Amino acid sequence: MNIQVLDAIAIVVTLTAVLAYVNHRFVRLPPNIGVLVLALLASLAMVIGHALGFGAIEERAEALLATIDFDFALLHGMLSFLLFAGALHINLDDLAEKKWIIGTLASVGVVASTFLVGTAAWFTFAWLGLGIPFVWCLVFGALISPTDPIAVLGILKSAGAPKSLETKIAGESLFNDGVAVVVFLVLFEIVTGSQEPSASHIAMLFVQEAIGGVVLGLVLGLIVYRMLRSVDNYQVEVLLTLALVMGGYALASALHLSGPVAMVVAGLMIGNHGRRLAMSDTTRRHLDTFWELIDETLNAVLFVLIGLEMVVLTFTGNYLLAGALAIPIVLAIRWVCVGIPVTLMRARYVFTDNAVKIMTWGGLRGGISVALALSLPAGPEREVILAVTYVVVVFSIVVQGLSIAPLVRRLQRPSGE
Repeated sequence: MNIQVLDAIAIVVTLTAVLAYVNHRFVRLPPNIGVLVLALLASLAMVIGHALGFGAIEERAEALLATIDFDFALLHGMLSFLLFAGALHINLDDLAEKKWIIGTLASVGVVASTFLVGTAAWFTFAWLGLGIPFVWCLVFGALISPTDPIAVLGILKSAGAPKSLETKIAGESLFNDGVAVVVFLVLFEIVTGSQEPSASHIAMLFVQEAIGGVVLGLVLGLIVYRMLRSVDNYQVEVLLTLALVMGGYALASALHLSGPVAMVVAGLMIGNHGRRLAMSDTTRRHLDTFWELIDETLNAVLFVLIGLEMVVLTFTGNYLLAGALAIPIVLAIRWVCVGIPVTLMRARYVFTDNAVKIMTWGGLRGGISVALALSLPAGPEREVILAVTYVVVVFSIVVQGLSIAPLVRRLQRPSGE
């Protein structure tokens, strides 16, 4: 069945709108989690229908997902808008105040988690008889270790966490993608045999991707900031920010720099200096409304796509068991990788009561992990990693996402920071 790209987008957006309506009208879960749950139920119904001999709808869904190409749509399309929209509302002064804990978690924490999760996954997969090579387990560790800013920022809006703790979690989530992508790319080159690993190659890749992304984001943000200061017309100014995101991400890809890092840096500059010094009250109001709508709409579409992906994945008993075992492994290692830096830094910095517990449970995994898993080359290793990743991500978004707000309310103390 041939589905054109525009038709596929129209179908997905329409389905998202219908599921959002059903959730708001009847289910009443948090918007993004609600549409994900409903999409999962729809996918499950299609899988059951296929088993019963009614496979036409599932075939159409598979054709739709093949047209959308989830990993490309997220990593090279939606991600730039979502990261920029999230960074717009992060206070740069608050971020700078907590730069050491955020930087440690987003760099050392990701690398440590990659190797710890990968090692634990290797033992788990071997025990289940899945026979996944160690380097492939490290690939899984790399793609599942970063907390997803898209999932995290959406949940934190309603969680009621202390402002300082929210800044730490959101800041880590916005910046750890750059490190995670570099680690993933290095391991990906090893498993595909396209590059001999070396310390110099890894260092150059990090400088090119992460540091280059920071520089590009600063340059583009400064250019657009100066353009915003020279005009007072909200239509033009909103259009300039849209061009910054679309053109900036495309330029980063062409230069082989980290687009996510560039968009976060640009978003922080426009959301702080640009908002204070280059915009009128009218422009700020329209800019916020525009990017909030972009953020909410794309988030809903992303969560629907995650739910629908279940149709095209391969699940066996061992895959599901591996995924179930991976959930506590990922959470335990997240606790270690957060707890050690926080404990070491408590002598110098003040942390909210129960910060480690909240940061562990609030470190959600999301669409980025699924997209990276989908980008792996076809093979038995990909099938296992993709299925396990999907199980961890769905648990993270649904279970952790629904319970983080009650957890914060229960653990938060009036004396907290």
